[in-house]
Amino acid sequence: MNANLQLNIPSFLNNSFSKFGNKPFLGFSDEKALSYSEVKTQIDNIIYNLEKIGVKKESKIAILSNNMPNWAIIYFASVSMGAVLVPILPDFSKEEIKNILQHSEAKILFVSEVLKNKVEEIETDFLETIYKTNDFSLIRGDIHFNLDKAYLSSTNYYVDEEDLALLIYTSGTTGQSKGVMLTHKNICFNARQSGILMPIFETDKFLSFLPLSHAYENTLGLILPMLNGASIYYLRKLPTPAVLIPAMQEVKPSIMLSVPLIIEKIYKNKILPSFNSKLITRLIYKIPIFRKILNSVAGRKLMQQFGGNLRFFGIGGAKLDSVVEKFLIEAKFPYAIGYGLTETSPLVAGLTPDTIKLNSTGPKIQGIEVKLHDINPKTNQGEIWVKGDSVMKGYYKDIEATNQVLTKEGWFKTGDIAKIDKNGYVFIKGRIKNVIIGSSGENIYPEEIESVINNFEFVIESVVLEEKGRLVALVHLNMEDVEAKYKNFKEDINLKIEEIKANLLIYINSKVNKVSAIKTINIQKTPFEKTPTQKIKRYLYSKYQK
Repeated sequence: MNANLQLNIPSFLNNSFSKFGNKPFLGFSDEKALSYSEVKTQIDNIIYNLEKIGVKKESKIAILSNNMPNWAIIYFASVSMGAVLVPILPDFSKEEIKNILQHSEAKILFVSEVLKNKVEEIETDFLETIYKTNDFSLIRGDIHFNLDKAYLSSTNYYVDEEDLALLIYTSGTTGQSKGVMLTHKNICFNARQSGILMPIFETDKFLSFLPLSHAYENTLGLILPMLNGASIYYLRKLPTPAVLIPAMQEVKPSIMLSVPLIIEKIYKNKILPSFNSKLITRLIYKIPIFRKILNSVAGRKLMQQFGGNLRFFGIGGAKLDSVVEKFLIEAKFPYAIGYGLTETSPLVAGLTPDTIKLNSTGPKIQGIEVKLHDINPKTNQGEIWVKGDSVMKGYYKDIEATNQVLTKEGWFKTGDIAKIDKNGYVFIKGRIKNVIIGSSGENIYPEEIESVINNFEFVIESVVLEEKGRLVALVHLNMEDVEAKYKNFKEDINLKIEEIKANLLIYINSKVNKVSAIKTINIQKTPFEKTPTQKIKRYLYSKYQK
């Protein structure tokens, strides 16, 4: 990588086009990837067509699409002109999409076939033209794209490092979305520094399945591999096991980025049941020396399931369950955890498979400053503040919200409570807004209690809340497993659920300290609503706190 490259996306692209021209770049998992040279031709063509419909510097171009090569091509073409891409998360509702299109003043929207129904009736004060991401066909508007031959723009665009590249509307876990303004420098700096932490090579193959409209996948799963000449493959359908497993066998990826839920499901639904299926393995799995042997064997099988070539499985976006992490360590699975936020482009701290430490997201990346603010002398915990070139410009059209999180000196207040050890390793405790204050003033972190609850048999996920000074756990059970286990019993299944609740309450309170004891368990019948990084939208369940 050329350390003298300007920190803007066109500079990164041109460097890669000249160095990696015939190397594979973008494709679907079941087809041959487009080369870097072929992608350049397509980008030039899209720029030419965007000019025809009046796109200029700072124009807002929205995209609502599942991952595909054309997603990246639209992104690269837009920002190469100095326009601003507004990526919209596929999970957003029609109302949220309309609000984002209105607030961002986007005049052009690209939407994929599977999401077209979400925008067909949307009208805003600004939206004029809608194209289909899959083939650039016109859905609404007057000007068709002309793709019958290679076109080249006659305009030389100048893009400054401080120019806005992305306007990302975060789903967050607290309700109203805000538009995060990320500059070319923010994104390119973070990609470059991430590559110092975990070097990427032109032989690397990425299998990308997290939404490109999220900063995590966008910077680390697109800009980072592009900068280093790697290839990226996408899925044609949602990443269910039936889709993901054949894709991994086909691509044989060396790099994958994920959220904890994926690997947690594999462990709880596939690996753990295989150990518990026989009495002998269930018993010896409880003995540490034998557990490590069994986990090592399971790890080798897991590697083969992932295609056999995996060297980095990045986990971010939410906290990884400690029991699952212990399994990954003993299985010698090449995982690593990172910590970041959309507002920091995203990576703040990270690890490699060689530097992992249980429950830690690792030390800060090079080139940024990280400190703890308002440290509690009893716990040595404080709020993480971040400063550096990857910190956002601010929230779009929201000076008040910007001033709440950005200090005059440039520090970004993350809202996360953490501890940093003597080696600089960051240990996230939880979100400030989620902290529950105990009767004697103690800080109670619901995420830590939930980690205990989620390791109980039949539990899929949970949320711990305060209700009239008492801690209440909302628990979502795997009812299929419950019914399968007790189908031969004559008792009412509801009685069995009450028995599970009683046993769970004893289990939780034997594992947590007195101030974190749960008083009541309520069954959540449907899965909790989540953000794209699979964090539960806690604000939706705040009614239980009243």
